[in-house]
Amino acid sequence: MATEEVLNAIPHRPPFLFVDEVVEASENSLTARRHVPDTESFFEGHYPNNPIMPGVIISEAVFQTGAIYMSRLFADKIKNDPSLVPVLSKIENARFKSIVRPNDTLLITVKYKESVGAFSFLDGSVQTEDGRKVMTVSFCVALASAKA
Repeated sequence: MATEEVLNAIPHRPPFLFVDEVVEASENSLTARRHVPDTESFFEGHYPNNPIMPGVIISEAVFQTGAIYMSRLFADKIKNDPSLVPVLSKIENARFKSIVRPNDTLLITVKYKESVGAFSFLDGSVQTEDGRKVMTVSFCVALASAKA
């Protein structure tokens, strides 16, 4: 279940919310936690009888963690224009290192590299709570207006 902090930071909601809570934050990084319940609907069809969390969902957890980080980094800008939301603009070097199974707990970390104009570049990594490396990825996020 997502904390109020997560729900206030990004517009994502279940069933497309893959971050439960922020566990650590600094000026240049943020780590979030996600418990992967065995009730996730994607487990029914993604390798039935041998459920595996799809890589695209693991990636989305990283990008949502990046969006939470961005909402902190640009809190003043977003406060002045609440229509601004962090959106993914580039993905590079995604590497999957191990499988995520039902009931695993993930620690998702994003680290800020730099900003160029409206774009912020981050590195993401995922590991299980017991230290098994799951994924690494570099990506870029920009603030964009969500006005209709």
